[in-house]
Amino acid sequence: MTHPAASPSWVPVSPCTPEVCLRDPAHAAGIARRVMRCVACVAVVVAGVALSSAVACMRPPVRHALVRAWARAVLRTLGVRVRVLKYEATARPATPGGVPPSTAALIPAPTSSPAPTAHPVRGELLVANHISWLDIALLAIVRPARMVAKREVGEWPVLGRFVARGGTVFVARDRPRSLPGDVAAIAAALRTGSWVGVFPEGSTWCGARQGPFRRAVFQAALDAGAAVRPVVLRYLGPDGGPAREAAFVGEDTLAASLWRVAGVCGIVAEARVLRAIPPGEYPDRRTLAAAAQGMVVQAGRPEDGPEPVGTRERVAPRARRATTYRAAPVHQLGAARGVPSGRWQPSAEGG
Repeated sequence: MTHPAASPSWVPVSPCTPEVCLRDPAHAAGIARRVMRCVACVAVVVAGVALSSAVACMRPPVRHALVRAWARAVLRTLGVRVRVLKYEATARPATPGGVPPSTAALIPAPTSSPAPTAHPVRGELLVANHISWLDIALLAIVRPARMVAKREVGEWPVLGRFVARGGTVFVARDRPRSLPGDVAAIAAALRTGSWVGVFPEGSTWCGARQGPFRRAVFQAALDAGAAVRPVVLRYLGPDGGPAREAAFVGEDTLAASLWRVAGVCGIVAEARVLRAIPPGEYPDRRTLAAAAQGMVVQAGRPEDGPEPVGTRERVAPRARRATTYRAAPVHQLGAARGVPSGRWQPSAEGG
């Protein structure tokens, strides 16, 4: 979240404000439930901070499973349910990006087909639109990754040490001269096989519109020879429309946002995981950033692409209107098996 009045001209700024973009919840929870949810959320966060050192020493599969469970618990304590969908095709799609053909308008055509390489295993750069502080937990459910954050976050009491232990890559957004070093740090993390998560807009937007993807972080993927994995994040209300209450924009405070989210009934946090853009498909950071953003913008539109398909699963009585689905775990991001070509494949990670 960036405030226009206090930001240098080169720092990303969002025009979204609580007065314009946010609304009172149509399905509000009572005061007692709000308090219980807030207390439970804080308790889960504190538990994560306390256990972070021990978790960091565990083997990656165990560590990732625990991080996913913790992130899911953070959201569920606030009454937010999670749905993760993966768009896969059995063959290379006719339009770039792994999105339905009707969504190709904003996506530049690849300049070349990536050739098979014998490079060592690289991490992937997870790029997503940015709506709320909840995005961090939602992206962790998709795939635990080292997040990119502004350097000031590392100086926060308690939480600063927590995010540092998680391998966060800190960058100085207000110092352009540090940009080459920041890009090099992200590229180094990708070369070691780490997945790195970033919100290229550089600020939060309300979800009704998005900001431009900043190009610098995509240079890190090019330098490291790493794939870029676009992810669409959305928050939906009980009626299936956007849940604007989840947005964290403008002069909004974390306490006010927490209280507002805790007071909404039936929010669904949805992540749509798109096809990875392999190294070499785009020659420079400008076209790579444009391709990633085109995929995110178009795949985020509910009218684009088929409805999710899957096996209906019984849910709690209060959440019976919603549907969760069983499918292959989303962290298995390779070629899908038995998935119809060009379909949104629900993932068990969203359960």
